[in-house]
Amino acid sequence: MTDQNPLILPYHGTAPDLAGPILSAGSGSAVLGRATIGRGLSLGARAVIRADGHFVRIGDDFHLGDRSTVHIAHEIYPTEIGAGVTAGRNTVIHACAVGDRCGFGDDVIILDGSEIGDDAAFGDGAVVFPGTALDGGWLYEGMPAKPVRKLERAELEALHADVRGRSDTDGPSDRPDSPEGALFIAATARLAGDVRFAGGNGVWFSCDLDAGAHVMTIGANTNIQDNSILCCRESDVRIGAESTLGHNVTLTDAVVGDRSLIGIGAVIAPGTVIGDDVLVAAGARTSEGQILESGSFYAGNAAVRRDALDQRKRQIIAATWPTYCEYARDFDAEQTKLS
Repeated sequence: MTDQNPLILPYHGTAPDLAGPILSAGSGSAVLGRATIGRGLSLGARAVIRADGHFVRIGDDFHLGDRSTVHIAHEIYPTEIGAGVTAGRNTVIHACAVGDRCGFGDDVIILDGSEIGDDAAFGDGAVVFPGTALDGGWLYEGMPAKPVRKLERAELEALHADVRGRSDTDGPSDRPDSPEGALFIAATARLAGDVRFAGGNGVWFSCDLDAGAHVMTIGANTNIQDNSILCCRESDVRIGAESTLGHNVTLTDAVVGDRSLIGIGAVIAPGTVIGDDVLVAAGARTSEGQILESGSFYAGNAAVRRDALDQRKRQIIAATWPTYCEYARDFDAEQTKLS
């Protein structure tokens, strides 16, 4: 596998279209598929821009921080980002429209169908709920993100400079051998210890799976999306079949049942037990030892049961893993060409 940074791969024969040389690219970063990107792109370590089931279009002077992710909603929403935009560490910009000169701190989540006006800024940990339209020129904080105050141009410029100065060091991303049963292990993913796959699994770009001295078991057709971190510290990790862990999920010493979906940026605390057919909302955080009841929808920090899982949410979960199997086959074929 090449040591190229960023890793660049096409999707269904369409490669990223870059208007000029990349300004900087950290270790393990990747630009993938139907992405059109302007001049002056800078990527932190493990940063991922992935355009498969829809397109990504980004203007000039875009900075994506360490372990941050840009993605789309399959055949529903593209992602469009204006010029002069800055995103901090562990931030996810997903299937939305972002105006010019917007600034995002660390651990920010922007969700599907949202529209962000020019010159908006988001404090660390802010979450923009799906379908939200937010005016430009404001500082937003919280979950859901709410306006705090109008921004002066000097304050916005200072925010950009501060976020662009945040960086972590990260070692090289050697491609692991593909364990038996895995359909796709991304070239920039890292696996350590006894990680076992039941079959049809995908481990996506910049994920870290570390079983430590224990065992990590991933059920059939389950996928683990970009920049998620799973680790065993004091006990095994078990994840059931046909489940999805979204982008930038953190999970430690936990159990997840069958047909469950862990939303973008969720934090699953040690000892959490998640039943079958559970949806955990984006940005949710469980508490240590929490039990999430089968057939339920949980959200918030701390995560609480909001409702029974309705048919629409069950259909979303059921449709996700087959889509990811399709993605996996295509990207695995492209990776193989680089080997």
